[in-house]
Amino acid sequence: MAAENESSYFVREIEKNDGCVLKLKQCHKGDVGCVVWDAAIVLAKYLETRSFKDPATGGNRWAGQHVLELGAGTGVVGLMAASLGAHVTVTDLEDLQTLLQVNIEENKGVISCGSITAKVLKWGEDVSDFLPPPDYVLMADCIYYEQSVVPLVESLKKLSGPSTCIICCYEHRTVGINPKVEAQFFELLRKDFNWEAVPLEQQDPEFSSPDIRILNIKRNI
Repeated sequence: MAAENESSYFVREIEKNDGCVLKLKQCHKGDVGCVVWDAAIVLAKYLETRSFKDPATGGNRWAGQHVLELGAGTGVVGLMAASLGAHVTVTDLEDLQTLLQVNIEENKGVISCGSITAKVLKWGEDVSDFLPPPDYVLMADCIYYEQSVVPLVESLKKLSGPSTCIICCYEHRTVGINPKVEAQFFELLRKDFNWEAVPLEQQDPEFSSPDIRILNIKRNI
């Protein structure tokens, strides 16, 4: 049975700047959350950039931060944050919990100062288990289902305090229903939040693309 379970996965490796490697198991079969998407890699590598370096100490600013990842899928973004010293909760639907746990176990060797746990969170539902608001909310490629846009924004409102930074990374898609979904997301978002785009030159030089956008989002004061 163990061999059969292993055969249902294939591995994607993401090398960190310190030479350590995150090993992400993906499912041969399953929904969109079962694979590592490009936006997740772009966001994960962005967490290592000088934008998060403390100029006084040379260390990174993730150490000791409380981080919540929405729609974590394989967990690559949350695992990167945890490996940088953050205390992370990765969240997704019930059917992604097994994959998240597998990847947490697979990568525990690269997490020394930080920590990571996986929990179920369905957007639009009760978030009391995730309060007080975290320092950061991370989300990669969460803007693609029309029916999930309203509950996603509702969850962001409930989860974010005045000092919470939401970092949203998404692939800008121009086919099918994607432009409508993207427009709806930003229309809802602007009622309670403001945001700014992260320029390409501030992102990882290798893992970045004009089609994949990173936004820093904050609650309106």
